[in-house]
Amino acid sequence: MTHSERSLHHLERIVAFGALAAVLALTIGFAQARDPGSRAPKPPQRSDEVMLRSAVALVQDANSGETLIAKNQGAVLPIASITKLMTAMVILDAGLNLEQRVAISGDDYDLVKGTRSRLRPGTMLTRDELLLLALMASENRAAASLGRTYPGGTEVFVAAMNAKAQALGMADSRFVDPTGLSSGNVSSARDLVRMVAAAHGYPLIRQYSTRESATVQAFGRPLAFRNTNGLVRSAQWEIGLSKTGYISEAGRCLVMRVRMASREVTVVLLDSWGRLSRVGDANRIKKWLETSAAAGPRG
Repeated sequence: MTHSERSLHHLERIVAFGALAAVLALTIGFAQARDPGSRAPKPPQRSDEVMLRSAVALVQDANSGETLIAKNQGAVLPIASITKLMTAMVILDAGLNLEQRVAISGDDYDLVKGTRSRLRPGTMLTRDELLLLALMASENRAAASLGRTYPGGTEVFVAAMNAKAQALGMADSRFVDPTGLSSGNVSSARDLVRMVAAAHGYPLIRQYSTRESATVQAFGRPLAFRNTNGLVRSAQWEIGLSKTGYISEAGRCLVMRVRMASREVTVVLLDSWGRLSRVGDANRIKKWLETSAAAGPRG
């Protein structure tokens, strides 16, 4: 056989081998297309691969206590209106008459941040309505009036808030007012998981913090309010407790007890900068948990 004939024969073998490999690849691909289950499942993301914009994040299984996502969980930061969960617990613990009517006073004005309110001085609402507006709409004058009309006044009320925090083992937490407007109201994500768990034990807090909207009567006219957490209005979410918060020192904050991927979880997001960042982070967490559950355990 000449050199040219040997080269041609070698080339034919290469072409034939390539054709066989192509046929084999097409056969495997066709089989996988017919049977998607034959493909290896994509491994779930690790928790540190969830890109969150909140400076602090903590996600725990509410039943087992398993930590699913943790980011700066020990950082002690202002918590803004997340404070109002503690306000609500102290009011309910005191067993005060929720049907008692309370007048909004000039003393309930926000002199710290200058925030506005549609609850003008002289507005008469029941303590129950004030509790609803404080939890659902994060109404600052409602929360301030709850503290002011507590037996002994605001100072005694704040002392009761701190005593409650201590009883719950919230070693990183300190409260200075019932609204959260002061940056002196501080806590950590790990403490807030404790607070959310305690608050979830109060049926009224669960109900009011997740209510979509409410209307109260003020000076004979209806005043309509909406929940500050728009996720409670979404059919894609099963939220059992919710509270938002915002002041400049705290950024945007959100805590929730929510059902995700067939498990009850507590979500804490603090210091999220950007109007929609905390909601975006909540959706990213939900997607990650559902993707992980669908992929199944590793190993």
